[in-house]
Amino acid sequence: MPWNVKDTMSLRQEFVCLAIQHSLPFSELCRRFNISRQTGYKWLERHRAEGGDGLADRSRRPHHSPCASPDQAVQAVLALRREHGWGGRKIARRLLDLGMTGVPAAATITEILRRHGMIHPHASAQRQHWQRFEHAYPNSLWQMDFKGDFATLETGRCSPLTVLDDHSRFNIVLAACSRTTTEVVRTELERAFRCYGLPVRINTDNGAPWGAPSAPRQLTELAVWLIRLGIRVSYSRPYHPQTNGKDERFHRTLKAEVLERHAFTTHAHVQRELERWRGVQHRASARGARYGHSAHALQAQRAGHARAAAGA
Repeated sequence: MPWNVKDTMSLRQEFVCLAIQHSLPFSELCRRFNISRQTGYKWLERHRAEGGDGLADRSRRPHHSPCASPDQAVQAVLALRREHGWGGRKIARRLLDLGMTGVPAAATITEILRRHGMIHPHASAQRQHWQRFEHAYPNSLWQMDFKGDFATLETGRCSPLTVLDDHSRFNIVLAACSRTTTEVVRTELERAFRCYGLPVRINTDNGAPWGAPSAPRQLTELAVWLIRLGIRVSYSRPYHPQTNGKDERFHRTLKAEVLERHAFTTHAHVQRELERWRGVQHRASARGARYGHSAHALQAQRAGHARAAAGA
């Protein structure tokens, strides 16, 4: 039975003193202190063996933890977190891809990160569970946007163009662009169409070059080109970036794991880092349970979307 919490050490010391004096029967003494006889004898034995120090609480940690994660796995988890800022699922996937045996479960990796102070309690408490929506098949919908521009040291400002498959979250296009024009977007899309086939629909925001902010219902040159290829074009609601939420989330990850970790000299330098990171992203997450389909699944859909841009 529990001790009164108001002052545990004082109660234990008082109990031991009364028990040593034999002023009350032991059973009655234990009843008054609201503890069992077994607990009473335990504190008497500890006091005889260690004195007053024996009345302090002892650690409940087991002497042996056979199920504890090996130190090698813990260090690998922490290293990937420092390098990429990933969470438990992505780190687990990456360790498996690297051939490590005995990889901890994703929930265990999250606990390792929390134990080492790499997950802030406030940030963890702020996480919310979102209702996720996705199309049933790859190439049903692509989300497209430019990431906010940033300066390079020698070749001016850079605006990464990103295209994401809605179903698999597979990154279709990741290009370091010096301009945000129709010609630039068309060139990158033609390359993507030849590799992955044509999507059923592409969704963008309402800004240039895909939309016409001054004339919302007017089709732009880029939209007309896509429609002629047989691709449906849709636009997000104004001031609702969550419509392209998967691409927006991709931008956050891109910023945290690449753009904020480097000072870029040229656009070519940016592109090299983007391609390196894109490869790591696909290896780490595309085969994960959360994503459902890998790049190979997208490739398989090409048979159903054989209208390649070059022949359209």
